[in-house]
Amino acid sequence: MQLQCWRETDLSQAAEAGLACTAEQFVQAPRQASGEAAPALDDEAFLKKLPATGISNIQAGVYDMTRGRFAPTPSGPMHLGNALSALIAWLHIRKDGGQFILRIEDIDMQRSKPEYARQLLDDLRWLGIDWDEGPDVGGSYGPYVQSERLARYDSALHELEAAGRVYPCYCSRAELTAIAGAPHGIASEGPVYAGMCRRLTPAERMAKSAAKTPSLRFAVPDAPLRFVDEIQGPQQAPAGSGGDFVVKRADGMFGYQLAVVVDDAAMRVTHVVRGGDLLDSTPRQLWLYEALGLPAPAFAHVPLLLGEDGRKLSKRHGAVALRELREAGAAPEQVVGWLAHICGLRDRLQPAKTTELLADFRLDRIAKQPIVASGSLLAQIGRV
Repeated sequence: MQLQCWRETDLSQAAEAGLACTAEQFVQAPRQASGEAAPALDDEAFLKKLPATGISNIQAGVYDMTRGRFAPTPSGPMHLGNALSALIAWLHIRKDGGQFILRIEDIDMQRSKPEYARQLLDDLRWLGIDWDEGPDVGGSYGPYVQSERLARYDSALHELEAAGRVYPCYCSRAELTAIAGAPHGIASEGPVYAGMCRRLTPAERMAKSAAKTPSLRFAVPDAPLRFVDEIQGPQQAPAGSGGDFVVKRADGMFGYQLAVVVDDAAMRVTHVVRGGDLLDSTPRQLWLYEALGLPAPAFAHVPLLLGEDGRKLSKRHGAVALRELREAGAAPEQVVGWLAHICGLRDRLQPAKTTELLADFRLDRIAKQPIVASGSLLAQIGRV
């Protein structure tokens, strides 16, 4: 498997790590003549062992198995868009004989509900998606619930602070939004941060800290970043893309970008397959992987499911939650067959079990553009 280069300046670092390189990609060099697998390490030893190469993907002698994950947020019922991402992520790993992880991303504990987490597990199993590690089955790299992993995020944040990669920010979201002409940042995090607090002197920071608890922002390097998405193709983020971003809020909640990087690295995730709405988060996560000296996984972003109005599927488009479809009498094979057809895995609309899709599965068959679902979804699935 090839290793994708995401910055030209990483070539010399990669060479030092034992990789043969070209300007566009890394190619794995033999790790050791004996072919022995790398020994199992606990989290602390593992994080210390990883080379700070800044490479995208994982074949630098650290991992010996393909590992993927599905990491939903339990803030509502599982819908068809979630199901599509979970299905493709599962197929990609199972096709390669790898291990699949289920992780519950409940770091925003105000929005997350235990009952939704339980329903997610039930819906996934109903579809025919299983996992080797997760909150209900355990595993070597747990816990598999983010709210139980806060100490790990705190440790990573201390590393970033020690390296001078984060700084305190005293600006509120309302203040940032009110700035005239503020450009919009990534979809999930509002306007681009203009870096006001990045330029504060130590004395100014001390004075502001006496009046307000700051958030902590990661200082994005002033350099472009390139990576290859396994579905969407080559991607490039301009220098400073999206602005400096929050890794810990003033209320103490850790940022999604930091938590997901720490978790994927600690759980030895080699391939991240997820919804296209997170594509613009990838550069931020790659910067964090580099700053923490962690090897980044390969990324593949699944097209979004949209309604006829061009907006993400939701209740206004009818029955899109799996629970509603199940209650209406839909069979899992109908839902899986419909998903496989609309994303390009199957030419014909017909029932299918998840395991029946493995033989012909390829990521290059997945549609790149958002998928518009028109009409009654319940009626469409009922005709499968």
